[in-house]
Amino acid sequence: MKQHVYIIGSKGIPARYGGYETFVDKLTAGQQDKNIQYHVAARSDNSEFGGKPSFSYNGAEVFNINVPNIGPAQAIIYDIKALKWAIADAKKKEYYHPIFYVLACRIGPFMSRFLKQIHQIGGKYYVNPDGHEWKRTKWSVPVRLYWKCSERLMIKYADLVVCDNRKIEEYIEHEYQNFHPKTTFIAYGTDISSSKLKAENKIVNKWFRSNRVKLKNYYLIVGRFVPENNYETMIREFMSSSTTKDLVIITNVQENVFYRKIKANTHFDTDNRIKFVGTVYNQELLKFIRENAYGYLHGHEVGGTNPSLLEALASTQINLIVNVGFNRDVAKDTAIYWNKDTGSLAKAIKAADSYSEEDLKKAKENALEVIKKEYTWPIIVQKYEELFLN
Repeated sequence: MKQHVYIIGSKGIPARYGGYETFVDKLTAGQQDKNIQYHVAARSDNSEFGGKPSFSYNGAEVFNINVPNIGPAQAIIYDIKALKWAIADAKKKEYYHPIFYVLACRIGPFMSRFLKQIHQIGGKYYVNPDGHEWKRTKWSVPVRLYWKCSERLMIKYADLVVCDNRKIEEYIEHEYQNFHPKTTFIAYGTDISSSKLKAENKIVNKWFRSNRVKLKNYYLIVGRFVPENNYETMIREFMSSSTTKDLVIITNVQENVFYRKIKANTHFDTDNRIKFVGTVYNQELLKFIRENAYGYLHGHEVGGTNPSLLEALASTQINLIVNVGFNRDVAKDTAIYWNKDTGSLAKAIKAADSYSEEDLKKAKENALEVIKKEYTWPIIVQKYEELFLN
C-alpha cells in the first residue's frame, strides 16, 4: 500500500527558482522508494503547465492552484486553497493515512479547522517552519505580527515539526515548549558536482570580460537584495578593507529605496572594486563563478539552513560568514566568522587575503567534507523517505 504525501507551500515543480521549489524538485527527482506517491501543489502562474488542472513530473502528481495576485496575502490564499484541495483529494480517493507536509508557517489561524479534517481521514499534518519570517524587515509591523502568530499556531497543531537547522529546532522546542512540539531535524541539500564549464568556454569568457572580473581575484556575494542579508555592512566593510580584489555581487538588485539608501550611506559607486552584476540564471555558469572566487561573503542572518551557504561551502575555497547560530550550525569551524561590529569583516577579509595556497586548499577540503557528510541531496532524500514511511 502506497504512502501518499501531499506537499503544500512551494510554488511548484519544475523548479524555476527558490529554496522550497528546488527542495521539492530534488526530493521527487531523487526518489528511491516507490512506496511513496508525492502530490505537489503548484501555483498555476508559476508553472509551464499552468493551463492543466494537474500533470505528472518526476513521478509526482502536480496539481495547479489558481490564485489572484493580491500582494502578501497571495501566499496565504494559495496555501489555503492547496491544502483544501489536497484534503478533498485524499478523502475522495480514500488514501490510507495520508501525510500533508506544509512548507512555511503562513496559515496558522486556519490550521485548527484543517487539522480536524486531516485527522478525520486518518492523516497527519507535518510542517517545515523555515526561518524567522516574522523578523524580515521587508514586512510592515502588522504583517510581521501576523507571521509570528501564524508560526505559533502552525507549531501548536502540528503532528510533527521538521526543522532544516538544529538551531531552528532548538528555537521551536524552547519558544513553544508549552505545546510540547514533536520535532525532527532534516537539513536542506546541495549539489557537490563541479561545473561542467571551463575558463575557455564562450559563456564564461563573455561573463568575466563584460564584468571586468579576473579568476580568483574577487570575493563573491549571492543572495536576495534585502536588509536582513546585511548588504550594507558587507559593502561598507569591504570598502574599508585594503584588499586589491573585487567584490562581485550577484543579486536581483533594483534601484529601489533600499538600494538608494545603501548608495547614500556607503558611496559604493566611488569604489571600482564594488561590482553589482545582476542575476545569473545559468546554474553551470553560477557554479563556475563560485568555484573561481577567491572567497565568499555570507550575510544571511534570518533563515535556517540557507541554500546559498551550502552551495558556497561545496564550491568556494574560503567562506567569510556572519556569526549567527544558524550559520555556525552548518559551517562549523570551516569558515572565518565576522560580527556586525565596525571593523570585524574588514579584519576577516585581511585574514583571508593572507591565506597561503595550502591554507586555502585545506579550508576548501574541510568545508566540502561537512557538506558530503550531512548536506548532499541523496542523504536528504533518504532521510525524508524514512520519515514518511516510518
